[in-house]
Amino acid sequence: MPKDAAVEEFAGLVRALKARDGRSYEALGRRLSVSASTLHRYCSGATVPEEFAVVDRLALLCGADEEERQALEAAWTEADRARRRAASPAPTSVPAVSAAPESNPDPSVPEPGPGPAPDPTAPDSSAEDLSAPEAPRARPRRGAPVPLLLAAAVALVVLALAAALLGHPTRTASAPAPASTAPGRTAAPLPFTWSIGSQLWEGGCGHTYLVDRTPRAVAPPPVAADSGAWAGTHGAVHGGEALVRITVQGRSPSDAVVLHALHVRVVDRAAPLPWHAYRMDNGCGGAVTPRHFAVDLDRPRPLARPVDGLDASGAEVRKIPAVSFPYKVTSSDPEELLVSARAAGCDCRWYLELEWSAGGRTGTLRITDGGKPFRTSGTRGRPAYVHDSAEGRWITDSDSGQTG
Repeated sequence: MPKDAAVEEFAGLVRALKARDGRSYEALGRRLSVSASTLHRYCSGATVPEEFAVVDRLALLCGADEEERQALEAAWTEADRARRRAASPAPTSVPAVSAAPESNPDPSVPEPGPGPAPDPTAPDSSAEDLSAPEAPRARPRRGAPVPLLLAAAVALVVLALAAALLGHPTRTASAPAPASTAPGRTAAPLPFTWSIGSQLWEGGCGHTYLVDRTPRAVAPPPVAADSGAWAGTHGAVHGGEALVRITVQGRSPSDAVVLHALHVRVVDRAAPLPWHAYRMDNGCGGAVTPRHFAVDLDRPRPLARPVDGLDASGAEVRKIPAVSFPYKVTSSDPEELLVSARAAGCDCRWYLELEWSAGGRTGTLRITDGGKPFRTSGTRGRPAYVHDSAEGRWITDSDSGQTG
């Protein structure tokens, strides 16, 4: 299948950035917290990043100016649309269904005009069958309660006047208060921009989902960039571990925003889901384990603990030292925070809170999964499956020779 022109254009821009910088895929991947194979797929057009943040960070590393970054974002937007169209063919049937009802009202538009005058001709049309039941039902029901409505309106006016005379204006005074405070809170924008990625795979290829479906009803594993659509279609929940990447970038090149702390809030705990576990591993592996914040959701009060990363792309394994808070970010120096939240004995729903300060302002940013808590469930004792690409079906670990 030929690649989409928008994807090719975007891949060409990414390749040009990489060629301009001159560093290897491994070296750039370490700075971007992605594997070398993932970055290579971006450059070849085999995969479109799920978020622009990682591409924008690549552009900054390679010295792209503002105009080039805007062109890159426009190209990514078109390529991402093409990826979503290819990944979700279901919407093609929606216009077909909606087109049918739209075509019927069009020819019926001129018919209602002469319809009310010549009543004898109206029964012959299909439009009259739809409009006839509405007329007798709507008119009698609207006409009958008019006196009752007038009486109710008068009663409401009397009650309102009585409440005012009795000295209870607090109900009307308190209602505008939240409306006046809310705009005050949202009027001043945050001094930084942020985005998250909540469907990440370890090394770009390893992850486990829990799905309440039998293997025959589960589609083959997608590429990592399409994991969000796959998980949404199957109602999948992160199994054992959820990786969340938070990208924070200041709005000013000189006025830094200080990130002080990252807190974990568990809002619900339940027994692990009794669903099947499906592993997305497809044989690839990343040579770089980025530094991250480890979270043990099984603890009563989970903490985000900084953990060193490892770089095994060279002759010797090199440690990537963890960095604790505080962090400073500007428009030219963004920061990526990778959170690894693990659960073994619970089905946990949780979210994050990021404390920040800038220019005399302080605040706490609540980070959720599109307005909902993140969700991670243990997989211990659950039937586990891997996908056999040769046979095109899901098989158990024992059939594949894998364990654990």
